[in-house]
Amino acid sequence: MLGLMQDRPLLISQIIDFAARYYPDVEIVTRTVEGPIHRYGYRAAHKRAKQVAEALQGLGIKLGDRVGTLAWNTHRHFELYFGISGLGAVLHTINPRLAPEHVAYIANHAEDQVIFVDLNLLPIVEGVFPHLKTVKHVVVMTDRAHMPAASKIPNLLCYEELIADKPGTLRWPDFDENTASSLCYTSGTTGNPKGVLYSHRSTMIHTMMSGHGAVIPLDPDTTLLPVVPMFHANAWGLVYGAPISGAKLVFPGPKLDGASIYELLDKEQVTLSAGVPTVWLALLDYCAQNKLKMSSVKRTLIGGSAVPISMISRFWKEHEVEVVQGWGMTEMSPLGTTTRFNRGERDLPDEERFAITAKAGRPVFGCEIKIIDDAGNDLPQDGSVSGNLVVRGPWIVKGYMKGEGKSQFLEDDWFMTGDVCKIESDGSVVITDRSKDVIKSGGEWISSIDLENAAMGCPGVAEAAVIGVAHPKWDERPLLIVVKRPGATVTKDDLIKYLNGKIAKWWMPDDVQFIEQIPHGATGKILKTELRKHFQSYKLPTA
Repeated sequence: MLGLMQDRPLLISQIIDFAARYYPDVEIVTRTVEGPIHRYGYRAAHKRAKQVAEALQGLGIKLGDRVGTLAWNTHRHFELYFGISGLGAVLHTINPRLAPEHVAYIANHAEDQVIFVDLNLLPIVEGVFPHLKTVKHVVVMTDRAHMPAASKIPNLLCYEELIADKPGTLRWPDFDENTASSLCYTSGTTGNPKGVLYSHRSTMIHTMMSGHGAVIPLDPDTTLLPVVPMFHANAWGLVYGAPISGAKLVFPGPKLDGASIYELLDKEQVTLSAGVPTVWLALLDYCAQNKLKMSSVKRTLIGGSAVPISMISRFWKEHEVEVVQGWGMTEMSPLGTTTRFNRGERDLPDEERFAITAKAGRPVFGCEIKIIDDAGNDLPQDGSVSGNLVVRGPWIVKGYMKGEGKSQFLEDDWFMTGDVCKIESDGSVVITDRSKDVIKSGGEWISSIDLENAAMGCPGVAEAAVIGVAHPKWDERPLLIVVKRPGATVTKDDLIKYLNGKIAKWWMPDDVQFIEQIPHGATGKILKTELRKHFQSYKLPTA
């Protein structure tokens, strides 16, 4: 017997409708690309999103067509999130930090019909435009006064002019909730990027679950600053979660330096922020150098790469800000686990509490996880062994666009994440490494993540990375690569002495190398591939 309940489709347009109806004057604040701060409420954003949809109809965009964006976190990008998907087209957020050949590749692979681009990112589109095979229109996300006098792209359109004469009265269309809503490509650190095609259903379920009180609490008392880019797994879903919860949104635009982020946190009295560790390291250092304290921030969500205990400690001890660590992937919309304290754990001493936060978190309801060996056999979840992490759930990819990467998809919908981890008996996930980064020494695994996190606690260390280097006896041994803080005099001996007793003796790096800058990819992750190239002729000391 079936239940007698209505079968209404879950559609992204319902989010902005809800926000406009029940939180009409809750602010969306933007540091614009042009410079000034822009403010309006959800009601105004709702109308302009409909104007976007009407303008797209005028350009011939229909259900299922892909529309690309190269844009920062701004109110106009927010409007595109709802205007494009609400119409039934597919929002394709393109990462402007990708190599030009990857930008061209994914725009062609997605078959984008229109590209919206922020003013200061226009040179990227101009550079690849001759190679774009399906793009019919390029829209610059600015007003007429700031439009470029000349461009290599013919018939450039102006965003504000494009929507100005539209009534904003469109009735959002109804369609199957499994219709594609948005498209993100993996960062392409090895090979070409692969397309992850989200549906309205998956996005709505992810949004409703991620804003839950036990995950990322959002409510009308929240002021949210998403530093995580809107081109990085849909800003971790936060730009959907805020309007559905009545939270104030603060968009940083293109300026992500410590001074600019601190100014917005302070002036807008931000209570929650989100971003990758490299951004927060710059902010913490800026505050320390200028003797500043974050006055309103209560917690920060950090993801994208492992968060060292030293950063967790600095946030709490210097600013009384609680760190929430999240783990996930573009393929997971992206949320899989977050820091979740069980009853009584918040009352633990600082160091014990920080140790819980330093783990990848506990699974979010709706995301099933387990670990398997290389033969596909289930492994125990008692913290005793590491294995290949696989996941499944209603917001997790079941295949890449156009059928690529089939080897990552197993029976019964399990997806191979490429991460190696332990799962403890209380459900805590401890990421050991990416499968391609784990160091195999004498038949045992050494976690480069654990080594990096330990080294980050050493005074004078700004950033640390660990790679495996060939060894005649042990197969591989760890090489620790360090960037010093400005003015620091930390040495190899200092680091080895600091690590002594904090890690297993046989994990101790065989050498330490200091460099000016560690390379990062388009989403802020350390590029181990580039480090391996840089040190490909390096030989470990024999003595």
